[in-house]
Amino acid sequence: MTTRIDATRLLPGNGDPIDDASLIIDGGSISWIGPTDEAPDAETVITTDTVMPGMWDVHAHFFGLQAANIELLAGMAPQAAILRSLPDMQAILNAGFTSVREVGGHGTYLADAVEAGIVRGPWIYAAGAPLSQTGGHADLHGLPVDVVDDVFERHIGSPTVADGADDCRRLVRRQLRLGARVIKVCASGGVMSQVDHPKHQQFSDEELRAIVEEAARAERVVAAHCHGKPGIMAALRAGVKTIEHGSHLDVEAAKAMADTGTILVPTRFVVQHLVDRGKEIGMPDYAFEKINDIADRHFQAMQTAVSYGVRIAVGTDIFMPGVAGRNGEELGHLVRVGLSPLQAIEAATATGPMTLGPQAPEAGQLVEGFDADVICVAGNPVDDISVLADPDNVTHVFQRGSLAKG
Repeated sequence: MTTRIDATRLLPGNGDPIDDASLIIDGGSISWIGPTDEAPDAETVITTDTVMPGMWDVHAHFFGLQAANIELLAGMAPQAAILRSLPDMQAILNAGFTSVREVGGHGTYLADAVEAGIVRGPWIYAAGAPLSQTGGHADLHGLPVDVVDDVFERHIGSPTVADGADDCRRLVRRQLRLGARVIKVCASGGVMSQVDHPKHQQFSDEELRAIVEEAARAERVVAAHCHGKPGIMAALRAGVKTIEHGSHLDVEAAKAMADTGTILVPTRFVVQHLVDRGKEIGMPDYAFEKINDIADRHFQAMQTAVSYGVRIAVGTDIFMPGVAGRNGEELGHLVRVGLSPLQAIEAATATGPMTLGPQAPEAGQLVEGFDADVICVAGNPVDDISVLADPDNVTHVFQRGSLAKG
């Protein structure tokens, strides 16, 4: 079956808008792009204001939590957590996000279910369990130390705590055994962890190198949770592909990221949401204090990254209840720190697959032969980026040519 989309403007994901353009979806891929007045016939024709690639959220979590507290996993059945994630997946897809890089959670299981057509949701490229040192960001500090790995084994299928280079290699292999498409490491302290400090480096340089090298042998890249500069610089020395958050990124770090081509996933959405509503949604006091301490610095770090040409990808860090489907708000945050709307759209489309390295599909751009992950949008997001923050403006969603919305 062929579908033709005639659009007032076509946004290719990487490049300038094309006025009065059409594309044809044939099977699971894009077979033709060109001027509407030259478009071949198709079995179905859709007319829209804007056609663009399906968007990517490259930092999300499917935990099925009912409050903003990761330690609640200890009292949850994994079956319940997975079932609670299903409406969130549907909401994200309806918002125009056809792909998610899930950097810690139940994603490896959910990815299989989406691929098999059992459940409806974005394509999921999952990390399995995030790697944490003892006392690190993914260690659940409020629980007995011997319980933490049991919680992660039960929910995700792998432990999370590793100490020493050999143990780090072992945990990378455990994620690969789950089918992880990317490896996540906590290279600094964090907000949602009780006893560590976001500024402090976690894992030694030797451990970080071991993680990156072991991942690379299986053609996987590493996403590094980093707030503090020491963790950012150590992760860059080790060769990670992406820096997540980057709250204390400065000029030196920004130049290093630009030089190495490392991608920043700033996740401003979660910072702002937790500052605004953290106490209402069950955020622990220690975490609420931390997020308020870094919020202004995080905004400045994003501005620095933009000023020095660091490549940015859209990620929301959605893990809390009630926000799935608001993923498009992150593009507005990127515009507020200095990206143009078109650059923000590129961060949400063409840049997304880059965060997977060799695991990237041919997606994120409107290119002949690429996967037909395509959305139709009412309005012009190049003039008003907030158009993409409202799921109602996303009128049609195609995943590899299959109509998922509309």
